[in-house]
Amino acid sequence: MVANTAPRFVICLDDRGCEDLQKGKVYVVVEDRNAARDKYLRVVDDSGEDYLYPESHFSFVTLPREVGEALLEASVRVRAR
Repeated sequence: MVANTAPRFVICLDDRGCEDLQKGKVYVVVEDRNAARDKYLRVVDDSGEDYLYPESHFSFVTLPREVGEALLEASVRVRAR
């Protein structure tokens, strides 16, 4: 993520064809302006890695600070494996 940028979160609306996503699950977005120009999001998926997915598969959500921190902490633990 870009320094000094607040973390952003999305909820998956469509997991068809994406084995590492679950419909209804909240994911962390990694800032990627190049991907955004092409209507893609870089998302830390269930594999613990960040991959590009169509923006249309998600909706941005605003979470309470404590929830966002917990999700970020869990994402870091998964990526560290």
